Amino acid sequence: MGDAIDLTGDGGVMKKIVRRAKADAVEPSDDLPLVDVHYEGTLADTGEVFDTTHEDNTIFSFEIGSGSVIRAWDVALRTMKVGEVAKITCKPEYAYGSAGSPPDIPAEYPRKGSSMSSVSEERARLDELKKQREMAAAVKEEEKKKREEAKAAAAARIQAKLDAKKGGGKGKGKSK
Repeated sequence: MGDAIDLTGDGGVMKKIVRRAKADAVEPSDDLPLVDVHYEGTLADTGEVFDTTHEDNTIFSFEIGSGSVIRAWDVALRTMKVGEVAKITCKPEYAYGSAGSPPDIPAEYPRKGSSMSSVSEERARLDELKKQREMAAAVKEEEKKKREEAKAAAAARIQAKLDAKKGGGKGKGKSK
């Protein structure tokens, strides 16, 4: 739609709007920091998709500013509104750092000035975030399963009542 917007001033997080939100759409705020997103993560070098919510139509929810996602998302989603679609491009230091997130996101060669301890700490933080996300996905899947089971049970109860009504008229004929 338009040119990419440098959200950080250093080219670290770039945003290109693909589809604008409606004029009256809400945006995240300190009072409303929880967001639900659909996304597709691709590697800039190859275009390879490393993660997506589109395949299974799931929604990823998180609180902006809580440190539960990569910095680029905290920066970019703060500028978006409900219904907006944007392509966010970020430098490693705003995502998974030079350590990457193998095997999906390859590591970069260490840059001048980055220490192995900071890379290790960032890697540990990202591993923890990944575990939390996997746990949240498992909880959502379990909740979905419970809802489906509840629907099936309700349908069975309704069917049983209908069957009882149909069968309720039997045996009420004249006695011989």
